[in-house]
Amino acid sequence: MTQLNQQSILGAAYASSGYKWSTRFLLVFLLGFVIIFPIIEKSPSHQNFVILVLMAAQLGVAWNIIGGYAGQVSLGQAAFYGLGAYTSTLLFTKFGINPWFAIPIGGLLAACISLAVGWSCFRLKGHYFAMATIAVAEIIQIVFTNWDFAGGAVGLNLPMEGGWKFLIFNDKEPYYYLALGLLLLTLAVNYGIEKSFLGYYLRAIKDEPDAAQSLGVNLSLYKQIAFAISSFFTALGGSLYAHKELYIDPASVLHTGLSIKMALVSILGGVGTLSGPVIGAAVLTFIEEGTRMLFGGSGKGTDLIIYAALIVVIAVYYPSGVVGWVRGYLSKRAAIRQTRLEGRSA
Repeated sequence: MTQLNQQSILGAAYASSGYKWSTRFLLVFLLGFVIIFPIIEKSPSHQNFVILVLMAAQLGVAWNIIGGYAGQVSLGQAAFYGLGAYTSTLLFTKFGINPWFAIPIGGLLAACISLAVGWSCFRLKGHYFAMATIAVAEIIQIVFTNWDFAGGAVGLNLPMEGGWKFLIFNDKEPYYYLALGLLLLTLAVNYGIEKSFLGYYLRAIKDEPDAAQSLGVNLSLYKQIAFAISSFFTALGGSLYAHKELYIDPASVLHTGLSIKMALVSILGGVGTLSGPVIGAAVLTFIEEGTRMLFGGSGKGTDLIIYAALIVVIAVYYPSGVVGWVRGYLSKRAAIRQTRLEGRSA
């Protein structure tokens, strides 16, 4: 091996190692900042904004399991979000079951229903599958809109019984840490999937389904597993929303626009990545809240127009999302440094 090649390899290894350590340091710094944010910032509006970012990120990370890793574009995840919200609320208000038990039950119910939905919808591919999931979400919304026991179109209110026992609080800080904890839990599960055999199977199903099937991978089984896990965590997000807002109705937890937002959060940030949905959630929440502040009621729907424009831009120019663009930019810089190093050595 020549001295030039040795220097090139060492330079590339150093750049890669430096990038990894800088990324880890940045993640630790951001996590520490997020943890202490409510302590240093007492403004309820600012805390609420970050809560919205955390909740949107958690939904994007949950969608990423089925849409990013498995490659199945589900546009009906609002169905499971609403199922989680309604199940935990009904169990609490109608049957007196403590939310600490009602919320996981809502997640398990959503996961079970996702198995029934997946059994039929996974026979479809591409945009036909996406259309089928939209249809399922619309059917569930109609059911709850006309179900008097669940409040019908009027919705349900949660009682103002405060404290950790019932997960209902008068200030924003407890909700902040609940949202942060749920996001970290969902990220941990995503990381576990990514590093396990399940993650490899899902990526194989996404990239080369025929080749994966020829090697003995059960496509339907692993799609169902991904769908169930994604639905479970989506339902937990819906339950958290119900306890934060103390009111739910079909328009707030079952509308199709919510499903679109879950997908767009992940697509904008970068599908199939851990940090992508978090970045996408920050961008979209800023747009959503910014248009609400600028235009008020007269600008209703402006955020949807911006969402549509973002979808077009991402699809045409940045299909790998923000994370993919950053990785490409850093790779180019590393290549330029390596070329300069080789030039100096020559």
